[in-house]
Amino acid sequence: MQFASTARCVSLVRTQVERVLREWGHAPSGIETAVLVASELAANAVVHGHFPGHLFEVGMTSADDICLIEVSDSSPRPPEALKAGINDESGRGLQLVRAVALCTGQRPRRPVGKTVWAKVRMAKPHSRVAAPARLHATSRGAEAVEGRVP
Repeated sequence: MQFASTARCVSLVRTQVERVLREWGHAPSGIETAVLVASELAANAVVHGHFPGHLFEVGMTSADDICLIEVSDSSPRPPEALKAGINDESGRGLQLVRAVALCTGQRPRRPVGKTVWAKVRMAKPHSRVAAPARLHATSRGAEAVEGRVP
């Protein structure tokens, strides 16, 4: 899924991730965790990885009870967990992701940028969609395209 690098699109990421995981048949408890992780990683992409004119991407794959969430942006700078003060309103996103995910990491993205990823344990899916939809999303909505979620 591709999104414009705006704060408004973080909400769209939450909506689209939840929709896709429901279509894949995952239970609500796992979906809530995956949506939280995708939202935090997307917010970081918007705040710290924004380059004018570049989109950020969210990809998901799911096998059995594990969902891999990947967020790619145009900044080559690796993510850095901040030490937020008690009164700070932000700066805890990566710590939160690391607390709820099975594992996290990052890798360079070619030709430019990086991909930050996290694996989340999901409740066993009830049923699977044979060919998940790939989405192209902007701040105005999303269009489904046949095929695998990138």
